Amino acid sequence: MKPGPKNLITDVPGLKVGNAQDDILKSGTTVLTADQPFTASVHVMGGAPGTRETDLLAPDKSVAKVDALTLSGGSSYGLDACSGVVDALRAAGRGFKLGPAIIPLVPGAILFDLLNGGAKDWQDNPYRALGHAAFDAAAEDFDIGTTGAGTGALTAMVKGGLGSASYVLDNGVTVGALVAANPMGAVTTPGDRHFWAAPFEVDGEFGGLGPDPSTGLGRNLNSRKMASMRAQAAGLPISNERGNTTIAIVATDAALSKAQCQRLAIAAHDGIGRATVPAHSPGDGDLVFAISTESQVLQNPESELSQIGHAASLCLSRAIARAIYRASPAPGDLLPTWERA
Repeated sequence: MKPGPKNLITDVPGLKVGNAQDDILKSGTTVLTADQPFTASVHVMGGAPGTRETDLLAPDKSVAKVDALTLSGGSSYGLDACSGVVDALRAAGRGFKLGPAIIPLVPGAILFDLLNGGAKDWQDNPYRALGHAAFDAAAEDFDIGTTGAGTGALTAMVKGGLGSASYVLDNGVTVGALVAANPMGAVTTPGDRHFWAAPFEVDGEFGGLGPDPSTGLGRNLNSRKMASMRAQAAGLPISNERGNTTIAIVATDAALSKAQCQRLAIAAHDGIGRATVPAHSPGDGDLVFAISTESQVLQNPESELSQIGHAASLCLSRAIARAIYRASPAPGDLLPTWERA
């Protein structure tokens, strides 16, 4: 397998991604959509998720396809970004039609970025407008790093961000990942230079430094993020509970059912565990959506699904590291970028 031409989730034909952010707010929204509805499911492995309409995506539920997926900052406020995407889809005449009613279906997930140094003193929730703007910006080419849902993201030791990566398998199937990385854990080993995801890097896409040669890693759980969040809380008690989250989408053009998409989402979670230490904690809302555009019919679905899930997990690990590698400094930052750490 090899990366697609863009090394983005939009190497999966038909997909588009849009970002919108407010740099003063230090937060934003990312939307994935397509010209046609797509099959989707989801799997959650973190202990503190924030979601909208994810029950629809269970294999036993009647909804077969959705119109868009939304990743957003803003904690519970950010769930309103889905409403902005619904507004935009309805204006375009897109959605599930039931008689004269049009019902756009837009599941979403959020991350916590309310204590990242940005101005959070809004009078009106800004996320509905950010969701609409992100949908309007959707295109095959999009930025990663400090943008969209990754604008205000933080890891344990350095700034987080929005990342993406892709693979084209030997059978012609394309797999991609999109992630807003804001984990409780670290994406770099002690010293902040080497990425946990380094064994899966392709062509120096996040610095080319290779794996950390040290042994006995994983025992140091220091966190500049928690120290900064405590300072932002002005002396009020704060723990790591519900203050983090890595939210992601993996996609393929292989024809998969909802149940197979759910299995794909489960497999892709390995990518979070390989790129973030620790992962899937009680204080993370780790969630992966999995989608299929169904344009490639599989010849041997069971064996090929295993390969697609493996590729999705590798793409997600690479996307997380690329998010942090491409993060850029901004006024008022609480943490350094990887480049400046």
